[in-house]
Amino acid sequence: MRLPALLSLVLLLGCRPPPTDPTELTDHAPASESASPSGVDGPADAPAAPLSREQLQAIVEAPDREDDDRRTDVRRKPVELLEFIGIAPGMKVADLGAGFGYTTELLARAVGPTGVVYGQNPAFVLERFAQEGWTKRLEKPVMANVIRLDREFVDPFPEDLQGLDAVINVMFYHDFEWMEVDRAAHDAAVFRALRPGGLYVIVDHSAADGAGASGSQTLHRIEESLVRSELQAAGFRLVREAEFLRNPQDTRDWNALPWRSGEDQLSDRFVLAFERP
Repeated sequence: MRLPALLSLVLLLGCRPPPTDPTELTDHAPASESASPSGVDGPADAPAAPLSREQLQAIVEAPDREDDDRRTDVRRKPVELLEFIGIAPGMKVADLGAGFGYTTELLARAVGPTGVVYGQNPAFVLERFAQEGWTKRLEKPVMANVIRLDREFVDPFPEDLQGLDAVINVMFYHDFEWMEVDRAAHDAAVFRALRPGGLYVIVDHSAADGAGASGSQTLHRIEESLVRSELQAAGFRLVREAEFLRNPQDTRDWNALPWRSGEDQLSDRFVLAFERP
């Protein structure tokens, strides 16, 4: 694998990069996959009503969050994302490509002690970048409801893990192309793990019309229409989309990673929610 690809993955994962790359942190990992069967069925009671904007803002402003995560908030707009998901206490959700755990921790705080979050990372991510940081984050008390899944993207969940309320994929779907992940198999696995009515939420950097996934490694992007068509072919239906990460000024012909583009240049990102019927 070429060095630019490795550096791109570091950024996307939210790995705590060298001082030259302080921007886009993501997620961490291990609360022991061995615990997953006991959490398969999740809470017995139905999830509560979605958290309000004020409640979500309080989660993001929690004084024990890390400074690096707060800097990432500027680019990620976590309040808007959590509101879009419809996150609620007691939900059973998964974070794909958890990396160092930026998104995973937010989900853990939102679903609370009656909910559960599965944080998934493939071996490549853990071995090359995220093992230490993910493990450290999982030691935080707020992560007690997180179950670590060390699994590949093509098969991210144990067979007996079903009934998820939501699966979240933040800026990783485009990487499946250069990582040679079978996206159809991946989408089918997510479909099986979700309950009827459950959501697969995908956030990613948009590519130019007609680009498909050709810029997955060089530009860190994927064409939105391709994502829509692939998820619909897998049996999902698009139920909502959001504009809070859109940037109409983005020419979509440059590398979307902050370490390449600069912190003040934001890519156009689509936010889509696909439902399992």
